[in-house]
Amino acid sequence: MTIDEFRDRRVLVAGLGASGRSAVAVLTEIGARVIAADADPQVADRVELPTQVPLVAEADPDRLAERALAAEPDLIVASPGWNPRTPMLARAAVEVISEVELAWRIAPPGIRWLTLTGTNGKTTTVGMLASMLTAHGWNAPAVGNVGTPIAETVLAARSGPAPLDALAVELSSFQLHFTHALAPVASACLNIDADHLDWHGSMDAYVADKARVYARTGLACVYNSADSRTRQMVEQAEVAEGARAIGFTLGTPALGEVGLVENVLADRAFVPNRASHAAEVGTLADLAHLHQGSEHDVPGHLVANALAAAALARAAGVEPADVSAGLRGYTGGPHRMQPVAEIDGVRYIDDSKATNAHAAAAALAAMPEGGTVWIAGGLAKGARFDELVARFAAKLRSAVVIGLDPEPIESALARHAPDIPRHVVPAGDTEVMSTAVTRAAALAQPGDVVLLAPACASMDQFTSYAARGDAFAAAVAQVAGERR
Repeated sequence: MTIDEFRDRRVLVAGLGASGRSAVAVLTEIGARVIAADADPQVADRVELPTQVPLVAEADPDRLAERALAAEPDLIVASPGWNPRTPMLARAAVEVISEVELAWRIAPPGIRWLTLTGTNGKTTTVGMLASMLTAHGWNAPAVGNVGTPIAETVLAARSGPAPLDALAVELSSFQLHFTHALAPVASACLNIDADHLDWHGSMDAYVADKARVYARTGLACVYNSADSRTRQMVEQAEVAEGARAIGFTLGTPALGEVGLVENVLADRAFVPNRASHAAEVGTLADLAHLHQGSEHDVPGHLVANALAAAALARAAGVEPADVSAGLRGYTGGPHRMQPVAEIDGVRYIDDSKATNAHAAAAALAAMPEGGTVWIAGGLAKGARFDELVARFAAKLRSAVVIGLDPEPIESALARHAPDIPRHVVPAGDTEVMSTAVTRAAALAQPGDVVLLAPACASMDQFTSYAARGDAFAAAVAQVAGERR
């Protein structure tokens, strides 16, 4: 399908979140006959649609499906929050695609698509990758599950003064489920751990959707050498003839890998004499500014992200010096191990983006032994936390549990860290984060860290992980003011 083939087609946009609103705007601009649908009956109060776009808004999913499908759409663009069992999508007799797939189909030719997914580390890695591509002199923004919706970006590039050279594309498992034709130059899956099982229905379904990132890859499928499932994904993927499997490792790289040799990020995959030599594409010193420490104690997950980004950049033709410059130029994203303040010798760190156990584990691993006051909890999405708490119990001085359903975190603490003080913020507390931070500050001692790493999604009490992190920062500022 080309951009012209959307003209005069009836396209139903399911869901009016950020990607859905973007799809409506783009499809309207290219001449499609758009119908919008949303499960919020009051959506018209918060979303302004073009006058020619009819809106179907129903809280009842069966009624919503009936009314929206009565418009007889030729195609459906589904927002990421809508799982395939949603009645509208399950009953559809037409193709259902993601906003990412829409972007691929309308994109001008010649753009290098570099795609990545994973349970954790996606946003950091795609930011590093975009910085490397920019250092190489390319117009190459980070898009997808981060930043500006991708369909708007590629449509603007068709008529804008600065053509796109490449895209650093972060993809969630939700987006990948409804993406069918995207063919990247290089792709990566950083890691796999249980997450979003309520959306996918099972771990196998979640892994299968993550594996779609490798489909139709042209040059390089980048996988985590320490995660055998990512290698299996590559082995089973239908890729272009000649596409290579490239591993990244925190150890010395083997032939066809990028890895770490002492303090050097080394490439043995994209150099002509790789059988006996490696190219330096960076050092740990290039990453030291991204954490609270020196080049000698850069966290392993940060190094792994840098190596994966380097592999994707090198596959696209980026020179080693530009990889290194990109790492130095990357400043990190908000709400990811972000220092907020130090008050009376206690550091406060915002890792609100740790929305599952795997991400929280990376944060806890960097914490002081016995000196961490952990703020955790939220929407667990069916996950349990026994393994996480058992592994890091020795890191904890105390814990503060938030969330409408505190049981998953609280029960794990009771079983595996029964001796540490813990406080549960009542579910009905309208100032949940202020209460949590105030209690954490009272439990902390000089030299401790108060860490917001919830291990859960935010939507039970906040609009997003960013809003949760902002509330944490505001509550810390309030504590600072009271102490002064």
